[in-house]
Amino acid sequence: MLPVVAIVGKPNVGKSTLFNRLTASRAALVSDFPGMTRDRQYGQATLDQLPFIVIDTGGMTASSDELDQLITRQALQAIGEADKVLFVIDGRHGLTTEDQAIVDKIRPLRKPIFLVVNKTEGQDAVMAAADFYRLGLGTPYPIAAAHGKGIPALLEAVFPAEERASIQAAEAARNRDNSIRLALVGRPNVGKSTLTNRILGEERVIVNDSPGTTRDSIFIPLERFGKHYTLIDTAGMRRRKNIEEVTEKFSIVKTLQAIESANVVLFVIDGREAVTDQDLRLLGFVLESGKSLVVAINKWDNMTEEAKEDTRTSVSRKLHFLSAIRLEYISALHGSGVGKLLDYVDEAYESANKKFSTSYLTKLLEQAVEAYTPPLVRGRRVKLRYAHTGGHNPPIIVVHGSGAEYLPDSYKRYLAGYYQKRLELVGTPVQVKMKEA
Repeated sequence: MLPVVAIVGKPNVGKSTLFNRLTASRAALVSDFPGMTRDRQYGQATLDQLPFIVIDTGGMTASSDELDQLITRQALQAIGEADKVLFVIDGRHGLTTEDQAIVDKIRPLRKPIFLVVNKTEGQDAVMAAADFYRLGLGTPYPIAAAHGKGIPALLEAVFPAEERASIQAAEAARNRDNSIRLALVGRPNVGKSTLTNRILGEERVIVNDSPGTTRDSIFIPLERFGKHYTLIDTAGMRRRKNIEEVTEKFSIVKTLQAIESANVVLFVIDGREAVTDQDLRLLGFVLESGKSLVVAINKWDNMTEEAKEDTRTSVSRKLHFLSAIRLEYISALHGSGVGKLLDYVDEAYESANKKFSTSYLTKLLEQAVEAYTPPLVRGRRVKLRYAHTGGHNPPIIVVHGSGAEYLPDSYKRYLAGYYQKRLELVGTPVQVKMKEA
C-alpha cells in the first residue's frame, strides 16, 4: 500500500505551498472536497519512482474558537491516517510557544515526525534551523517550499533508499501475482459490498444500509472461467464534514491506496442520486492514476421510468469524457446486469496490456499528423518522426520529434484520443509522452 505523509503546523507557515510543490504533477486530483480550506486535502507525490499520498491540513492553533478547534481536530485525524508527519515551522519567526503547544499535541500520537523549517530563502540554512533543536524532534530540515530548495534532502530523510527499495520490492512481488486486481470504488452506501457478494455468489462481505459499514479494504480471491481475480472492496469516501468516528477516518486513504493497487477499477454510482461532484473527483483520480475503468450505475431496480431517464441524462452529460469506458446499468441486489461486468473488466485489462510494434504506432502517428497538423511552436512547425511503446497498464506511447516537448496539451490529448480509437483500446486511458529527437 502507498505510504501516507501528513503536513501539519500553524497557519501561514507554508504547508499548502509544500503540498503543491510535492504534488506538482498530481495536485488537482483530489483538490476540491467540500470545506477543504479547513479540512484535509489529499494528493499524490513521487520520489524515485515511489508514489506516496500527501495530506495537507489547515493551520493548528491553541485557540478555543470553535472553527479553530475543528481545524485542529481535522489535522490530528490526518496524523492518525498518516505513516509519517511533516511538522512545518516558519523559519523567519523563530521558535514560538504555539509551535511548542502543537508539538505537545502531536508527540503522543507516536508517529515519526520530521521537523521542517520553511521560508529559509535568503538566510543561512543551518543557522535558521539551529534554534529548533529545542523542540526535541531531532534534526531540523531547512527548506524554501516556494522555490523547491531543500525538499530533495527532506524527502531522502523521510524515505531513505533502503526503505524505498523495500516498498518497491513488495510492490514488484504483488505485481508478479497473475490475478487481475479489481478495486470496487465509490461513495459510501452505493452498493459496493452488495455487488461484491453478488459477484462472489455468497455473503463474503458484511452488508448494512449504514454508510461506512466497510471500515477497511478487503482483499478477496475469485476464480471465474479459469481466470483469477483479487477483489478489493474499499471503504466508501464520505464527505469530510461527516467523518467523526475514529473507525471511519481512514476511508479516503484506503480508497486511494486501493486504486493504486488495482489493475482495474470498478466504479459504482448510485443510480438514484445520479452523478455527483464527488463521483467526478474520484473518477478523475482513477483516470489520472492510469487505471483501467468500468462504471456500474447501481440500484437500477425499483426506479420509475422518469427517474431512470433523469439518471441517463445526468450520466450522458457528466460522463461524456468516458467515451472509451464501458458503462452498465445494474442492480447488485437482484443481479440484473452484473453478469457483464467481469467481461468488461477482462476487456479493459486486456486493452491495458496490448502490445504494438513501433512500425504500426509510427504509421498511426503519420496518419494522425496528416489529419491534424501540429500547431506552430515558437514560430516553428513541430516535426513528429516516430512512436513506440513506453509501457503497459496503462498503455504509454512515446512520440519522438523536433520540438515535440513543446507541443500544447491539447495536441497531446488529440494524439491520445486518436491512438485510443485506432488501437481499439476500451476501458483504459492512453498516455502519450513526448521526447525530443
